[in-house]
Amino acid sequence: MSDVAPTAIGRSTLLRVAVAGNPNSGKTTLFNALTGLRHHVGNYPGVTVEKREGRLTGAGAPVTLLDLPGTYSLSARSPDERVARDALLGRMAGAEAPDLTLVVVDAANLERNLYLGAQVLELGRPVVIACNMLDMAEAAGLRVDCAALSAALGVPVVGTVGTRRIGLEALRASLLRPSPRTRPVRGWRLPDAIETAVGELARTLMELRFCDAASADGAALLLMVDHWDAAPLLPEAEDLPSRVRDEIAAARRQIIAAGTHDLPSLVVEQRYAWIGRVVQRAVGPTSPGAAGRERISDRIDRVLTHRVFGALAFAAVMFLMFVAIFSGAEPLMGMIEAGQGFVQDAFRTALPPGPLCDLLADGVIGGVGAVVVFFPQICILFLFIALLEDSGYMARAAFLMDRLMQGVGLHGKSFIPLLSSYACAVPGIMATRTIENPRDRLATIMVAPLMSCSARLPVYITIIGAVFGASLWLKAGVIFAMYVVGTVAALLMAAVFKRTVLRGPRATFLLELPPYHLPRPGAILRAMWDRSRLFLTRAGTIIAALCVVMWALAYFPRHPTAWSEADRRAKARLSTAGLDPAAVARGAEVPDEVRADLKRIRDEAAGEQLRHSWIGRLGHVVEPALRPLGFDWKIGVGILSSFAAREVFVSTMGVVYNVGSGDDDTTPLRERMRAARWESGPRAGGPIYTTAAGLSLMVFYVLCCQCVSTLAVVRRETNSWRWPAIMFTYMTVLAYVGSLAVYQVGTRLGGGLS
Repeated sequence: MSDVAPTAIGRSTLLRVAVAGNPNSGKTTLFNALTGLRHHVGNYPGVTVEKREGRLTGAGAPVTLLDLPGTYSLSARSPDERVARDALLGRMAGAEAPDLTLVVVDAANLERNLYLGAQVLELGRPVVIACNMLDMAEAAGLRVDCAALSAALGVPVVGTVGTRRIGLEALRASLLRPSPRTRPVRGWRLPDAIETAVGELARTLMELRFCDAASADGAALLLMVDHWDAAPLLPEAEDLPSRVRDEIAAARRQIIAAGTHDLPSLVVEQRYAWIGRVVQRAVGPTSPGAAGRERISDRIDRVLTHRVFGALAFAAVMFLMFVAIFSGAEPLMGMIEAGQGFVQDAFRTALPPGPLCDLLADGVIGGVGAVVVFFPQICILFLFIALLEDSGYMARAAFLMDRLMQGVGLHGKSFIPLLSSYACAVPGIMATRTIENPRDRLATIMVAPLMSCSARLPVYITIIGAVFGASLWLKAGVIFAMYVVGTVAALLMAAVFKRTVLRGPRATFLLELPPYHLPRPGAILRAMWDRSRLFLTRAGTIIAALCVVMWALAYFPRHPTAWSEADRRAKARLSTAGLDPAAVARGAEVPDEVRADLKRIRDEAAGEQLRHSWIGRLGHVVEPALRPLGFDWKIGVGILSSFAAREVFVSTMGVVYNVGSGDDDTTPLRERMRAARWESGPRAGGPIYTTAAGLSLMVFYVLCCQCVSTLAVVRRETNSWRWPAIMFTYMTVLAYVGSLAVYQVGTRLGGGLS
């Protein structure tokens, strides 16, 4: 069908535009600029691939832009490529084929980018090409003639620089132009026997209404290439009509009989040969000798991708991030803690003493506030990640880690999902869809939760604050060590999986290094806020609800005598000091020594209340199993509650240490934890949060799988409860053994660790 003449589009009003392009081509930057950032994000029906849609700004008629996943090809070897192909063919559930496709290509890498563009052109639908990053091409000594490129391809070509909004109006005008656009056809041919087989399959696809006449030729060629092997590469082959499968098998036999045994390679060669001729007509040097000059990015990469200097630079960047997390956020954290204390005091002043006052002040404000106080540090973490992504350095980090990835049996593409898991394991696991090999993808999914996500950060910081004092460098070093422990554990477990249940051949790693960019403040701040606000959302919903539950479990049942006995002892102490209890209640001055005695009496009553409560009883049940790890029953309660979400540990501790603590006590949580003592056993009266215990607890949280959302997304990605069950089991055992080893070795070292 490649010889079908172009036809004009009768429709004058454009409704849907698909935006396609390679990763790092600036596709999403142009999409954001064209939609004015007024878009919504969801998932395509039935899959976990992200779907972004927005309205074209400045358009007289309603025009919807659909940002397709970044992909190098429509030959569907991964979920991203399959979604891009099916969306362009109109095969996605509940969605028609787009009226027009905007293909974004990188002007500095035109020949490689036009491979996807050629496949889109072959689908026979209207196309506009945005030749983006013209400034990068010029910096590389290349001049791109967009008019010549348009003439060679037979479609409109608009030169743009998305980061500087150059060419944006011309691109918008091209998308909105009401004049008829011709449908492009395939500009190259295969041997006659293959063309005949493609034509026959195309007619079958039209008869079965698998696609329309315009895209039948391109769809037939894609299906034949994708399913050329005797064993289909894709699970969706089972969803093809039986007649189509029969036609593909017959075409394969016919083509092999004609002497062609490797159709995919032949198609790639012919397509690239045609692209080479097109690029030769449209691209030339800006001046004699300019095309061969070295780019600034290449000079920088000689250092940042060096085996030794690059690794040192990456470690320095990571350590700088952890230093900034502590030093930059401390003033804001102090303000939030002060505000939390003020709100608690306001509630206690406004409401009469009783369960409602305690619920709001200690349960809701104390619990949620104990987590929200870490919001500045979460923002700094996501700010650094956004900077690394936007500058182009993230791909260099993946390149540096490829040798390590290969050493443990993982694909180099596994590094980006693992690095994304530092923010959150859920998007990290979803990012594994770019890994073609199913065994590599599953191995990456199984170890992604070991990377220290942002939910662990409040736990680390709380424990570090209670154990390691005020030394900035020590605190940064400890938290850096926790990230290293998680990363090493992930790599070791990946090696175990790849050498046992997920053993398979290694795949070749191909990675594009995008040119360096000056980070864009607006884009970075938006990315930081979009990710950080999810933390606040969880703190405001799930964590708030859990705080109420945990407060109730700690508050009830009320101890029958603890509080009445505390009141009697407090009055006796005031009388001994010659003070009138009624006057003290009205705000009379109390000496510091007496005030300390009253606080001790209240704390003892609060301890009795907790031991008598439902949560105290549960904690004492699990304490024997946790004592060898250096944990008391209160820590056990925090661990049990945090299986819903790791950061709930902090809010639980906030509730546990606040319940019954007194009307005027707003001591920060880390100070309460620092003062905690063992209640019984050989260590009775000694501090709970020693260095060994603190390290043991952090290692437990590094290695344990305590996130229902992660298990749910693993179930969705693997379509089985088997792998989430394996993940939860192996990580829990790993956490217990690792924590046990740290505490037992630490206490035996004596001195500073015990």
